[in-house]
Amino acid sequence: MRRLFIFLVLTAAMNLFAVEINWAKDYHEGIENAQKSEKPILFVSSSHACKYCVILDETTFRDARVVERLNRGFISVVSYSDERDYLPQELWRPGTPAIWFLMPSGQPMYEPLMGAMNAENFLKALSIVEEEFNKEKNKK
Repeated sequence: MRRLFIFLVLTAAMNLFAVEINWAKDYHEGIENAQKSEKPILFVSSSHACKYCVILDETTFRDARVVERLNRGFISVVSYSDERDYLPQELWRPGTPAIWFLMPSGQPMYEPLMGAMNAENFLKALSIVEEEFNKEKNKK
């Protein structure tokens, strides 16, 4: 019984620290999911070799508040240039990371945010995007 208890406690602890963004498989799946769920898209153009992409991945995108907010209200997609992932030409920028917020159609809501940003500023950006997205959604 004691081993079962320890196992359950360790499993629960690992789940608390294993907070991850539910990334769509690719851009096309992200668009399809966003249209079905009527959610905005977070699209990140990234590279494993990019210092600021790694910082964004290891800090902001691991913050429990950011992860929860993205998983609840957004369809998240990441495209790695060094893996030759699909990137729509109109979303290409010469630097990474490029953080886009898109309508479910794939239409950009704003120009991209460039570079790494901390969780607090990213959460503020998410609030602005959600507010604007809901205004557009309610117009229909």
